Amino acid sequence: MQPRIERLEEKKLIGYNLNMSLTNNKTGQLWGLFGPRIKEIQNRVTEDKISMQIYDSSYYTSFSPDNEFEKWAMVEVENFNNIPNEMKTFTLKEGMYAVFDYKGSSSDNSIFEYIFLEWLPKSPYQIDDRPHFEILGKNYKNNDPNSEEEIWIPIKKK
Repeated sequence: MQPRIERLEEKKLIGYNLNMSLTNNKTGQLWGLFGPRIKEIQNRVTEDKISMQIYDSSYYTSFSPDNEFEKWAMVEVENFNNIPNEMKTFTLKEGMYAVFDYKGSSSDNSIFEYIFLEWLPKSPYQIDDRPHFEILGKNYKNNDPNSEEEIWIPIKKK
């Protein structure tokens, strides 16, 4: 599976975030808080949902499933004029990304093993210290083998 390389333009996002690790995964709790409130967000750009992870710069160099990271459940908006109570804003800066069109269950981590252990080492790129995210569009179905999503990995030339 070869990704497409895209330059992402800056995006304005609204949602919730929690700190977690792979061993203490709170993704269900995060989306449980955010999902019922999405309809409160005005001026959405699309119906897509975004699942974003922010890793410390040493996350991959000293990897452990216990390492904490910040995870967000969010949507893109035109502006920050109307922010629902308790929700936070995030400006995703522009940058280069490897975009993988993934079809399969969100609980199957083999795509990430492929990206980080096979594709990335053989590519002319390395991970950039920016947020990673997935776009969950109309064909996304949580834990369904027929689900579709886009996986965006921040990259820069080696």
